[in-house]
Amino acid sequence: MSFEKDNTFFTGRLKSVKYAFLGAVKLLTTEHSVMVQFAIGIGMGILGFVMQISAFEWIMQIFAIGLVMSVEGLNTAVEKIADFIHPQFHEKIGFIKDIAAGAVFFAAMTAIAIGLLIYVPKFI
Repeated sequence: MSFEKDNTFFTGRLKSVKYAFLGAVKLLTTEHSVMVQFAIGIGMGILGFVMQISAFEWIMQIFAIGLVMSVEGLNTAVEKIADFIHPQFHEKIGFIKDIAAGAVFFAAMTAIAIGLLIYVPKFI
């Protein structure tokens, strides 16, 4: 893939959106952790319709799903860069990858807390 800078504002932004979309498709079609998170997000969306959650609850749920998906994507990027730089096991690379995975853990725990706050009262 060759890179050619586009100096015009509008077409440059369109190219940025195109590459962002292609990156999202690559994440969804190649990374199993992202596939799992996406499937959970779809399931939570269906549950939101079934349980008729409020507009605020939808905002919080969509934010939580987006947070987890975004951090999962960044974690994947960190892992790919680390593996590219140092393909063999290295203690410092492992430490970096663990920290990136820890960020996903925090995002996922936040999403779980939001989900519990939304859905536990509806089941009680």
